[in-house]
Amino acid sequence: MVSAKAAVEGARRGVGLRADLRTAVVDAVAASVITAVIFAWLYARVRNGTSATVAVMPFLADADSYPMYWLCQAFGWTALLWAWLTTMLGLVRSAARPAWLRVPPVAVERWHRATSLTTIGLMFAHAFWFFAELVRVNEHGLGWAGRLGSAFVEVFVPGGYPSGTGRVAVLLGLLAFYLAIPLGLAYYLRARTGARVWRALHRFVLAVYVLSVWHTLLYGTNVWFDGWPRTTLWLLQLPVAVLLLARLLAPGRPSERFGRARGALAVGRRVAALAVVPATAAVLIAVVVSGRDGGRTPGARHSAGLSVQPWMVWTGTAVFALAVVLAVGVARRAERAERSS
Repeated sequence: MVSAKAAVEGARRGVGLRADLRTAVVDAVAASVITAVIFAWLYARVRNGTSATVAVMPFLADADSYPMYWLCQAFGWTALLWAWLTTMLGLVRSAARPAWLRVPPVAVERWHRATSLTTIGLMFAHAFWFFAELVRVNEHGLGWAGRLGSAFVEVFVPGGYPSGTGRVAVLLGLLAFYLAIPLGLAYYLRARTGARVWRALHRFVLAVYVLSVWHTLLYGTNVWFDGWPRTTLWLLQLPVAVLLLARLLAPGRPSERFGRARGALAVGRRVAALAVVPATAAVLIAVVVSGRDGGRTPGARHSAGLSVQPWMVWTGTAVFALAVVLAVGVARRAERAERSS
């Protein structure tokens, strides 16, 4: 039998999710408009012969024959833009509030939750239109059931994409999508899991953004070559690195600030993060200034071999999962210690 307290907490979660979904509807409309603009831009680049995609895959030169592929690309770019936006909002909300910020923290948090929900929807739309395109083109003597099954495995099953750069790129994109769902929606279960566990889980959501950017650099066909789209993608990572560093140096929660962290694990984690973030920012700046990031070379007949293999991604995923389990375990132990004291 459900207790009255549990019923009230469940009702609050439901109301909170419904309110965020209503906000996300407006957000999703804006994302749809931007997706339409990006689709028109991609279409125009194919028609005028400036698309890097067509330079690598000439069979896509007839824009009218592959509308679902370009729709997939457009949704992917919007999903990445919204992932960037929600990451920035999340970092602003979790850091100490700067004096110049006039927006109330509750509004920033509401925008962060709404853009997170929209991002998950955009990621699904990106994958869905790729799935629909594969269903259309993957004939090979298969019936509809076979085409649906084959496309589903290639698009929605991690490790199911069989060839080329996509063996790693699609895998990274799927991991980002499937991690975004539990890590992004954990907020609405915080009354059941506990605030400490939710915060421990939510810190790992940054991995979703990292995987999304990595996926785009590997498989975003319009950033294969040097040029302003690829340079812009790199430049957009600089403010993320700066805000992350600000979040680490001046977190919003007083208990997380320097001098108040307890235990060797908490201190070591903070020191490691403070070392990694500036190093990452330095690499980003070096890449932008030099223009050398390992991308494809125009005119090259064959692309370079994969420097990251699927087994490496799976190994990293296992390590990541272990880190999540350990973080949740530490958070649960801290909550039990708080209740018993």
